[in-house]
Amino acid sequence: MPFPPDQSPEAAERKPSTREILGWQPCFAQQVSGDELTDTPPVRVTEVHRSALHVVGDGIDTTIPSIADITVGDWILLDPLQPQMSRVLDRKSLIKRRAPGSDRRVQLIAANLDTVFIVTSCNPDFNVARLERYVALALDAGITPVILLTKADLCADGTPYENAARAISDQVAVLTIDARGDEPRTKLADWCRPGQTVAFLGSSGVGKSTLTNALAGNQAIETQAIREDDARGRHTTTRRQLHLLPGGYVVMDTPGMRELQLTDAAAGIDDVFADLSDLATGCRFSDCQHLVEPGCAVLAAVESGAIDAARFGRWQKLMAEEAFNSASLSRRKSKDKALGKTIRLIKKKNAKPN
Repeated sequence: MPFPPDQSPEAAERKPSTREILGWQPCFAQQVSGDELTDTPPVRVTEVHRSALHVVGDGIDTTIPSIADITVGDWILLDPLQPQMSRVLDRKSLIKRRAPGSDRRVQLIAANLDTVFIVTSCNPDFNVARLERYVALALDAGITPVILLTKADLCADGTPYENAARAISDQVAVLTIDARGDEPRTKLADWCRPGQTVAFLGSSGVGKSTLTNALAGNQAIETQAIREDDARGRHTTTRRQLHLLPGGYVVMDTPGMRELQLTDAAAGIDDVFADLSDLATGCRFSDCQHLVEPGCAVLAAVESGAIDAARFGRWQKLMAEEAFNSASLSRRKSKDKALGKTIRLIKKKNAKPN
C-alpha cells in the first residue's frame, strides 16, 4: 500500500504532512531538538524484516539495516550516514509478550499504538480467557482496547457472545460488526481519526485482514476462509505491517496470535479484574494468595456466589503466569547484565599492552 509523496509548503497548509499522518505527536516532538530534525529526520518503522527495517517519513521511504530491540511502530531519528546508530525515541506505548518457546525471552509486538481492536468471532473459537489477556495487555500499555465481534450473521444468536464480551470490563467498548462493506468505516470512525494509529489483534481467521481492507476500501491484503471443522482460521498475514489509509491514519494488521503469555502486565490484569483486586485489599493478610488463607475476602466472595468461580480461576491463572514470566525475565536480564560486564572486563584486559 503506497505512502503519499512529501507535501509541498503550499499543500501543507491544506493537508497534514506525511509525518503527521504517520502519527507524529507532541510526546515525540518534545524529545527532538531543531537541529536533530534537520540532521536526523524522524521516520517510522513500518515493517521489520530479519535483517532490515522499512522506514517512512517526510520525503523518505527506504530500507535500512536492523536496529536492536526495535519493533513496528517505533519512531527513530534517521542517521543518514550510520543508519544503525539512529536514535530510537521513547515510546508512548508498547505491546509485548513472552515469546513462544522455553527461553522466556520477550517478543515486542508493536509500539506507539493509540487503539487496539481485539477481534473475535461469534463461533466456537470465541474464548473469554483469551479476550481478557488481550484487554489486560492493552490496558497495561495505556492503549484503548475495543472488542469487535465478527461473523455474527453466521450464528443463530450473537447476544450471548456480546454479553460475555461486555462482562470482561466496563472500560472496554464492545461492537458487533460486519467486517465487509461500509460498517467498519462507520462504526470505527471514532477511533480511526487522522494521525491515529490503530491495530487489529486476534486469532487467525477472525477477520483482521478483512477489516483492514474494508477501512482501506480495497482488497490489497489477502484473506482466507476459516476451517469448517474447528472454526479456526489459517494464517494469511505473515508479518506485522503498518498501512497508511486514505482517512489519514495508520492501521497495523498482525498475524494471528493463539498463544499470548503475559509478562510485566500486572497493572493491566488489575484493571481487567478490578473487582477482585479491590476485594483483595480487604484480606486479613497483605500477602494473601487467595488459596486457603483465613480471612480471605476474595475466597469469601467466591463461596457466597458474589464472584464467579470460573472468573476467579482465570484471574489466579493470569496472576501466577505473569509473576512467573516477569521473574524469569528479571533473572534473564540479570544474567545478561552479568555476561555483558564480564565481556567488557575481558575486552579491557585484552586491550592492555603486554
